[in-house]
Amino acid sequence: MTDRSVARQVREYLDAHPVIADAIRMRIGNYSAIARRIQGDLGLTATDAVLAACRRYPRGGEAFRESGVRRVLRKSRIETRTKVAALTVTQGIDVLQRLGDVVEELLDENALCRLIQVSRGTVIIVDEDSVPRVTHALRESQLISTRKGLIEVAVTSPESIEETPGLLRHLTGILAAQGINIVEALSCYTDTIFLLHYEDLAAATAVLTRALQ
Repeated sequence: MTDRSVARQVREYLDAHPVIADAIRMRIGNYSAIARRIQGDLGLTATDAVLAACRRYPRGGEAFRESGVRRVLRKSRIETRTKVAALTVTQGIDVLQRLGDVVEELLDENALCRLIQVSRGTVIIVDEDSVPRVTHALRESQLISTRKGLIEVAVTSPESIEETPGLLRHLTGILAAQGINIVEALSCYTDTIFLLHYEDLAAATAVLTRALQ
């Protein structure tokens, strides 16, 4: 197999695996480790050719977009919150009506309370201490799941984030490259918010802090 053929296969592989490609573009990936993975997945034996193809992987317009993302991140800050829970409830106006008083109380208390409607229900993000108040307002059949022991990591950016494409992908790629599982993610106005497992707090904070420098 020629080096040109290997390079094409590596490029196609990276195009189909954006997290790995972003690790190369952001220079946070280990080229040798990435090359070994590609070799294993594609059954290639030309180690030097695979490694060279990784190093030559095109940046193109991504470099311009990345520079914009980095400008925004340098003006951003990180906020973390522990003991967070995510409750998933069924769809329906009755559910929202039942939650109305609880949501109002939590907002009046300046407590954490986020409602995100999805295609098959609503996700409610609150402090763990607020979970009983939420579940008490619902019928048992309306509660799909409750996940506790989570942390919330929020990257708060200037308003220019709304005109800067690629920031959410950039941050999720950074977390994924470190093997950190994202339980929930949302980007609203100036905030990019991730719900993660508690054991990932230190690693996520460290890698995101480096990204903001």
